[in-house]
Amino acid sequence: MNDWPTLYIRAETLLSRLEGILSAEQPTPDWNAAVAFRWRKHGPAGSIQPIIHPHRITLDVLRGIEDQKELIDRNTHQFVQGYPANNVLLTGARGTGKSSLVKAMLNKYAASGLRLIEVEKHNLTDLHDIVEQIHQRPERFILYCDDLSFESDEPGYKALKVVLDGSIATASENVLVYATSNRRHLMPEFMQDNLDTRHAGGEIHPSESAEERISLSERFGLWLSFYPFDQDQYLDVVSQWLTYFGVKEITLPVRQAALQWALGRGFRSGRVAWQFARDWAGKQKADAGGER
Repeated sequence: MNDWPTLYIRAETLLSRLEGILSAEQPTPDWNAAVAFRWRKHGPAGSIQPIIHPHRITLDVLRGIEDQKELIDRNTHQFVQGYPANNVLLTGARGTGKSSLVKAMLNKYAASGLRLIEVEKHNLTDLHDIVEQIHQRPERFILYCDDLSFESDEPGYKALKVVLDGSIATASENVLVYATSNRRHLMPEFMQDNLDTRHAGGEIHPSESAEERISLSERFGLWLSFYPFDQDQYLDVVSQWLTYFGVKEITLPVRQAALQWALGRGFRSGRVAWQFARDWAGKQKADAGGER
């Protein structure tokens, strides 16, 4: 019993320290330090941190997705000019340029006031806190969620719905969400959903789980779909990247090697083309260096 006063004092000290940590204000981001930022958690709190060396990519290097480039470019241009624009969902085949297209938008419009904040899926529950920090800023912000997908019980799912559609509060005019996913509706689709579909009066009524899944994706006003490249598209991208890496002559054996590379991957995409070009150009330069 004689230890109770000491334990009480220690407990009070510990609680005071915890209160200080929990209530500590996060530093204001240095908006002049970068154009790209990332939301980082620090225990229960989070902050917006600058990305000093963001991935710089331009629209002209992205091939085989001309329609998607035109649509997202027009939407982003409207947004940075202060006109109405839509949240964007980019879905479809892997490696076809979804993420690169979002980064290209930042590269093109950063000088016009566009800023990007990357938010990882497990931090989507903090979206309200992020918006609170930026809604009065003069810049235009894209909240960027890469490779997004949900299970039905994940908390970030509802947090994203609120930011996309607004709750009691109006959605901020200087914030859009651009998300990429391999799933069109962002959630897994099950055979049971089809079995639960009802037919009444000649009309089809999807199951409640299917309606819930669709209700999130439909909150994105602009859908961009991406598809695997055909052979000609793939070879065109290969040629473009080989030229970028300094390979001047694209011969028939090079094209055949590129097709064999894609065959080994079981897929043709811009990412596969880029990886082949890096490998081929690197080997050619290494061989040339070894001969000297």
